[in-house]
Amino acid sequence: MITLAKNPFYSKYMNMENSIDIKSALEFYLLAGVDETVGESSMSLNTPPEKVVLPISIKAPTSTSASNPIRQATTELAQATVSACQNAHQLCAQAQNLNELRQAVENFDGCALKLTATHTVFGDGNPEAKIVLIGEAPGADEDRVGVPFVGRSGQLLDKMLSYISLDRSKYYITNILPWRPPGNRTPTGGEIAVCLPFLKRQLELINPDYILLLGGSSANALFDNQDPISKLRGHWLEYPLPSGKTAQALATFHPAYLLRNSGQKSKAWADLLKLHKEGVG
Repeated sequence: MITLAKNPFYSKYMNMENSIDIKSALEFYLLAGVDETVGESSMSLNTPPEKVVLPISIKAPTSTSASNPIRQATTELAQATVSACQNAHQLCAQAQNLNELRQAVENFDGCALKLTATHTVFGDGNPEAKIVLIGEAPGADEDRVGVPFVGRSGQLLDKMLSYISLDRSKYYITNILPWRPPGNRTPTGGEIAVCLPFLKRQLELINPDYILLLGGSSANALFDNQDPISKLRGHWLEYPLPSGKTAQALATFHPAYLLRNSGQKSKAWADLLKLHKEGVG
């Protein structure tokens, strides 16, 4: 370590420091090999400066008074859905038979799907049936005609049911939604919630012994779960009715799915045989 006090050129520099500027003095120190200055306390030029930590002021959260609570944000769409559900429940309570309920559904304006649909597709078949079949929503053919399950999937369903002696004189068939979603897209949770009271009221008025759920969507909606149809199908489920009776529900593949996956028809046929063994048909 070379200090200024021990530098051999220090005396010479002291004699000339008044005639040179600071930059020249620094250059002189460097050329002379100075790496430390000595004052009241020494400081090495190689020692990093001490880190200065500034105090951080943390502002405590302001407590919310009881008179000004924080409210959960609610979208206009959510508010409209809640209002539409309440309206649907009121209409269902007023309908004393299927004809009145059909009229209530046709006059209902709480679901935007009605704006894009051609027809309201209510249930069809025997209103005093022992069994009710439930699908998801009308397709293009159903929307055009106004009757559920009249297209290709409906024709396949009719053919399969005929083998266990079931036709529309012996069963009632409907959907979760009475209006077709544009492009046959999957219904939203809000759309299902708004339309579900009408489906449940149909079940209350018919008071069936058995329910055949066509596809996972109908099973999920009626039983409020998210299980896939592969897990639900083939197992008996219990659906309590306001009459005090419990309807036995069985889920199977939707016929539209079977048209795309013919290899699953054997499983659907096994489900129908399970239903037939209960005396249905």
